[in-house]
Amino acid sequence: FAPQKGADPDAVARLTQRLDALAARLPRDPRGVPMTGCAGGLSGGLWAVHGAHLEPGAPWVLDALDFDLRMRGARAVVTGEGRLDDQTLEGKVVGEIGQRTRQGGVPLHAIVGQDALDAFGKRMIDLQRVLEATTLAELETAGETLGRELLHGRA
Repeated sequence: FAPQKGADPDAVARLTQRLDALAARLPRDPRGVPMTGCAGGLSGGLWAVHGAHLEPGAPWVLDALDFDLRMRGARAVVTGEGRLDDQTLEGKVVGEIGQRTRQGGVPLHAIVGQDALDAFGKRMIDLQRVLEATTLAELETAGETLGRELLHGRA
């Protein structure tokens, strides 16, 4: 994920080397263990050092927020993501929201920093509208645009 955060190939190599050295010193090695890279590696550190139980985070967070109950009372759901891409559908919160809104028949819209998800991926979660925004002004404009469209039944 480092390239998504702006790391060039040299930085990725240095980060990988440092993380490998750190992992080798931990009581349990998190490298290659599913779900240990979540939340910036926090889950892996907690698992490796404290024996934390690993479970998918997106469903846990949405269940803790009573998302399904709240969604049923909504006319639409608006979510956000820094980068919307194939990884969005692989356990990230936005992908989980998309699965739930699709099953619940509630339209889903997103405001994202970068939209790199193809049309098939958008259909997988029945994503109705995606607006890109990277600055505060663009976020405000995207929110106003989507709000007007929802208010007037165009989204």
